[in-house]
Amino acid sequence: MDRLLSMEIFVAVVELGSLTAAATRHEMSAAMAAKHIKGLEARLGLRLMNRTTRRQSLTEAGQAYYARCKEILADIRDAEQGAEALRVAPRGNLRITSTVSFGSFALAPAIADYLDRYPDVSVELALSDAVEDLVASRYDLAVRIGEPRDSGLVARAIGRYQMIICAAPAYLARHGTPETPADLARHQCLDFSYWSRRTGWRLADGEGAQADYPPTSRFVSNNGQALRQAALAGFGIVLQPELLLADDVRAGKLTPILQPYWPDARPVSLLYPKDRQALPKLTTFVEFVVARFTGKGGRR
Repeated sequence: MDRLLSMEIFVAVVELGSLTAAATRHEMSAAMAAKHIKGLEARLGLRLMNRTTRRQSLTEAGQAYYARCKEILADIRDAEQGAEALRVAPRGNLRITSTVSFGSFALAPAIADYLDRYPDVSVELALSDAVEDLVASRYDLAVRIGEPRDSGLVARAIGRYQMIICAAPAYLARHGTPETPADLARHQCLDFSYWSRRTGWRLADGEGAQADYPPTSRFVSNNGQALRQAALAGFGIVLQPELLLADDVRAGKLTPILQPYWPDARPVSLLYPKDRQALPKLTTFVEFVVARFTGKGGRR
């Protein structure tokens, strides 16, 4: 038998004064209500009620059990009301993971604006260029660069991610400007460690295809900001997201080079688990970010 239902019936019998009244409240027969009480007594190995043909009263054990049942059922109601509140209005904590550059330069300002709008929501943003399992790591949402591969997740496109190649004017003045990707073999490249472990720099070949160019590098890092700083110091050529280098390009601190060979822009997507009863904290955040980066609300 359902233990919680049995506890509710027991409390109803005590408060309403009769088994019949408790059975009526729970829309069952008096015989079934009696089975619930007997089931509790059998489970506990204690008599909870003294019964006569006209009345019933609590035993000492029954009085103690009744008090605890009241507390437990009240706690359950509070928990259910709290869960219901989560379904009604955006509240609670969102755990989000994103790539470092997009997360720090583009997503973080959007999160700040979202939190201003929804004061009952908090956000934990984890930045990493390593791809983590969304469900296993218990994230509510991930921002991923590239074509989504996990068909078990909902994917919402929010934009394109362009990588650009730049160098400081001082570096180009000393070493010259490469004209093709093959020329990079004669230059100092600032390499991103996740690429060097795989294919190197994947660039367009000028004919609509792509090719891999292992860079010549004495400076390798897993952080784009570190590579940017080395480029600004004139140490070498950097391949990093446009959003990371755009201010330096506008200020003339970095010069774009090899534009015809830049990698194709890749999609930026929000990924999150399928859930027919997704909480408002997630649904409102997704719609807010989609509108922020695409200028459109609703599903596309």
